[in-house]
Amino acid sequence: MTKFKPFIVLAALLFIITLMIPSLLVLPFTEGKASGKLGEQLKKEDRAMETAETNSGPAVEVSVYRMAKKQLEKLPLEKYLVGVVASEMPSDFEKEALKAQALTARTYIVSQMLNENKEKLPEGALVSDTELHQVYKNDEELKQIFGSDYNLAIKKITEAVNETSGQIITYDGSPITATFFSTSNGFTENSEAIWASAYPYLKSVESPWDTKSPKFGGQKVFTVSEFEKKLGVKLPNNSTIGNVTERTAGKRVGKVEINGTVVEGKDIREKLGLKSTDFTWERKGDNIVINTKGYGHGVGMSQYGANGMAAEGKNYKEIIAHYYKGVEIAASDQILTKVMAKK
Repeated sequence: MTKFKPFIVLAALLFIITLMIPSLLVLPFTEGKASGKLGEQLKKEDRAMETAETNSGPAVEVSVYRMAKKQLEKLPLEKYLVGVVASEMPSDFEKEALKAQALTARTYIVSQMLNENKEKLPEGALVSDTELHQVYKNDEELKQIFGSDYNLAIKKITEAVNETSGQIITYDGSPITATFFSTSNGFTENSEAIWASAYPYLKSVESPWDTKSPKFGGQKVFTVSEFEKKLGVKLPNNSTIGNVTERTAGKRVGKVEINGTVVEGKDIREKLGLKSTDFTWERKGDNIVINTKGYGHGVGMSQYGANGMAAEGKNYKEIIAHYYKGVEIAASDQILTKVMAKK
């Protein structure tokens, strides 16, 4: 029986090896499962990077002077932006248009924080709640405005603000003057046509989507005497009113000659309360009928144009790049850190 022992031992070894081979083959794949955990970790790191890119930076409060109540209201920056976007743009606009509006609002307030000159505001106020700065309404006011649609509207607007968190529009590393308006005449306007300063990123661009805006057309009627009084002119005794002598880059009225007096289009708009500087007029008896195209000063982003772009599938970055030439979308955290350091 002993002579069979080597064969028994050999058979036993072969049996053990046979049992071990599957385990040896599985080992690399078991390590692969560890790699799977590493993959999950990488995904977490990716998410952390995305958060870092859209981090709103240090906690910042905004002090808003409520004009009607004549008191200060302090609240977190991003909460303030929800109140601004809800007040400045219709909540039923496309999400990407709302995101573009959130970006302009954040850029404006960050720029305001860097501005040392806070004229026309009481001590401690950063902005007012009117068109002088940005229109802002708080939750209670928005609940009254939106009514039963409040929850849905605020959810959508809050998402638009959150999805652009920590982002501002810059030119040469500084926050831009992020102007916007309701509806163009088909073109936006050069900044120097309306204000004294010429900004390289506020240049006239086409905005064909605006023709679908409910605010695209407008009309006002004045008596001849009202017209003359408001503009400080004297009309000729015939049926004429005046001749346009200069057009702007945005196809609007730059200057008009009225019976020897030259009046700028922007002054006519302001003094007559017109919706736009793109206007035509006609004298009918003792009345002057003025028709306008567009609504607002025309500089920067058209809100209805932005909504039209979004409806065609453009995202907020594409909208911003169209209306503000040569700009970048950058993180605001470094600038906000400087702002906080000054306090």
